[in-house]
Amino acid sequence: MDSALDPFIPHPDVRERFVSTIRAPAGVVMKAAAAIDLQSLPAVRAIFWLRERLMGAARGPVRKPQGLLAEMRGLGWGVLVEEADRVLVCGAASQPWVPNPRFTPIEAERFVSYAEPNRVKIAWSLEAERIGPALTRFVHETRVVATDAEARARFNRYWRWARFGIVTIRLLLMPAIRRAAERQWSVEART
Repeated sequence: MDSALDPFIPHPDVRERFVSTIRAPAGVVMKAAAAIDLQSLPAVRAIFWLRERLMGAARGPVRKPQGLLAEMRGLGWGVLVEEADRVLVCGAASQPWVPNPRFTPIEAERFVSYAEPNRVKIAWSLEAERIGPALTRFVHETRVVATDAEARARFNRYWRWARFGIVTIRLLLMPAIRRAAERQWSVEART
């Protein structure tokens, strides 16, 4: 199955893809996904807290509730592709193995060729495909590729344990988006 991430990271070191069928139109699903407050989910907050403790990270500023897209942009993620009601692709370079990683946006035109040493390029997508009048296939995918061997080795050591929390966050996020979209569609369909 084609992915909106194919042009940016065709051969990833890591690929995580989650698919859900949601009983709501694609536009409603994409709005729900962009607006969901990731850290409103207690288990997600616990995973972030645990990562901070394990990594010895400095406490950040008090976080204000906000939608997923606003939070990701605030952390430094850049938008690589945005097609209303259908696709959102964000990307950045980072060193996720450090206690307080920073995300540096990379322009879409430079993403493939970006090769700053000791970094990984990360891209993630939200994709909504209409499969019926009020039925959508929703996909959330993340891909990672290292810029060099040193970054790959560091990322692989980090990923051995961090993947459990990261995958769990996705497994919690997908049904939360489904519930929010179906709830919103239920309200809209009645009016």
